Amino acid sequence: MKVFTIYVGRSEQTIYHFLSLLKRELVVASGHKEAESKILEREGDCAIMILFEKGSQETDNLQIGYLKSSFPYAYIVLVTENINKDEISAYQRMGINDTIPPTVSEERLRNGIDFVFRNQALIVSSSKDMMPLGSYVCPLWKRVFDIIFSLLAIIVLSPILIIVAIAILIESRGPVVYKSKRVGSNYIVFDFLKFRSMYKDADQRLKEFMSMNQYKEVEQESYYNYSDEVLIPVSGEGTGENFFVSDDDVVTEVSFLREKNLKDKNNFVKYENDPRITKVGKFIRKYSIDELPQLINILKGDMSIVGNRPLPLYEAEKLTSDQYIDRFLGPSGLTGLWQVEKRGDAGKLSPEERKQLDIFYVKNYSFWMDMRIIFKTFTAFIQKENV
Repeated sequence: MKVFTIYVGRSEQTIYHFLSLLKRELVVASGHKEAESKILEREGDCAIMILFEKGSQETDNLQIGYLKSSFPYAYIVLVTENINKDEISAYQRMGINDTIPPTVSEERLRNGIDFVFRNQALIVSSSKDMMPLGSYVCPLWKRVFDIIFSLLAIIVLSPILIIVAIAILIESRGPVVYKSKRVGSNYIVFDFLKFRSMYKDADQRLKEFMSMNQYKEVEQESYYNYSDEVLIPVSGEGTGENFFVSDDDVVTEVSFLREKNLKDKNNFVKYENDPRITKVGKFIRKYSIDELPQLINILKGDMSIVGNRPLPLYEAEKLTSDQYIDRFLGPSGLTGLWQVEKRGDAGKLSPEERKQLDIFYVKNYSFWMDMRIIFKTFTAFIQKENV
């Protein structure tokens, strides 16, 4: 099965760019009616990828709705320079699966086409009886299990929770539990709880990283590892400078953008003995004890024991630039499917593999699947590497 790729829009500059990348693989249509005609001519057994040029929301709603109705299994990608928060949900409801910029790179575009080619069965499955965004309801069996499990876990683990809290307070000043905004089921934002594992002045310790870079090919000016963290912007009080924070991590906006550029060029930075992490923090991170306060989130109903990990705001806002939309139609969890695939090696799973596992869980979760994931989580708690 190949992928029939069609561009729907009128921007000559954007069309020229896409044609230069895909050449004869790309078909161009000026509107939805012409697109329908050309798809029907060539459809056959092909998977369909529609690159739809963003216009006015009202017009787009009619045209995207028409195409989605005519071709329910088509993978529709919005082509736009930017999309604001208010538009995200609207375009998701229209049927948009992904978003790319008009100046998209060939690698990014072909990765998207390859995704459609390799996952057509998943796309078809996800399109059947799909609920609109915001309609996920936790099944009664799952909610009852979450309440019972989290209550028992809090009672049984209370000595550990108390000891960890005291140890954190003794070693460094600051709150015991760190709150960060996360996006869970139905795109609902909540306060995500973790034991603090870093010094309160973590941002002031960033420059200490420069002498600890294990990868010498990366320029010494780069000193922050973004390989596992996605950060959200906040304003620094009285400093005139913006910061990015994730869980208990802090970095200046300038540093974030510089490192992001390096990451986009496939550079990777890692540091031994990160000076921002406390001694207690290293221990509780290694054994995932820092995650235990999320039992309160589960008891409150923000999360479930098993589900897709809730995303930091900054990453969730980018969800339409990735195949992440459907992941919000299921439960958010303390542990999940991809987390137990390779626990200590989880970072080696590609972003694409993680996305696919998230979507698979949303479509197929059950009581027995949850039990298997919980069992694997318990058996994989001890990690040999400090990940």
